[in-house]
Amino acid sequence: MVDADAVAAELYGLRPEEFTAARDAHAAAARKAGQRAEAKRIAALRKPTLAVWAANRLARADADQAQHLLELGRGLREAHRTLSGEDLRKLSHQQHVVVAAMAGEARRLAGEAGQDLSAGVQREVEQILRSVLADPEAADTWARGVLETAPPPAVGFAEVAPAPGTAPRPQQPEREPQPQPEPDAEPDDTQDVGRTSREAELAEEALALAETERERARAGLGALDERIARLEEQLDGARGERERLAAAAAAAERGHQEAVRAAKRARTAARKARRR
Repeated sequence: MVDADAVAAELYGLRPEEFTAARDAHAAAARKAGQRAEAKRIAALRKPTLAVWAANRLARADADQAQHLLELGRGLREAHRTLSGEDLRKLSHQQHVVVAAMAGEARRLAGEAGQDLSAGVQREVEQILRSVLADPEAADTWARGVLETAPPPAVGFAEVAPAPGTAPRPQQPEREPQPQPEPDAEPDDTQDVGRTSREAELAEEALALAETERERARAGLGALDERIARLEEQLDGARGERERLAAAAAAAERGHQEAVRAAKRARTAARKARRR
């Protein structure tokens, strides 16, 4: 019996150039065994890009590291949900460090498998990891090493809505209760100091979020530029191939016309010969 899930787990562990032949062989085996539904599922599996393959390989190579990233994602989503400024600052910094380190590890693992990753592909891996942080479903698929395609680029945590009624919650060290002024006493500056401190913490939170958004936007832009460059290269190649085919077609057309004329001359000569 052919198990489509087991086949997928095997296929997404292969290098991209090995994927298609192995997938087709498994699909054929399932059809031969009369498992049409399984064969259809297997045949529909998509060949991963180099970046997706590298991200899958990273998850398969170190389950503990993969779980660490998933825990970081859960923490970030919770911090966004509760608008916890202190947690957001700490986790956002940790996110940059962890994602960069893991993308570098993915490049090393790919090299061990005989596949060099360009700087652009490494940026795509970073973008995949950021998307994993924001998307629990993508995180689960990635952790099993069976991503088919890169998740949509994550721009912030737009899908994580704050809990109803939640307001920004800067975390501050507990302070000793301040004595209340007498009704006729001069106004205390404690309230102004506290308000200024809260405003500063909220500004720090906004800065941390803005830096996160900027890094993600830069990574997404870099990956897109790399993709555009590859597509332009393919387009140039296709145009050159078209020019060669057009020249060959023109030459074939001339040859066909000459053959038509030669055949016509031959038929005319044959008719004249029969009349003699």
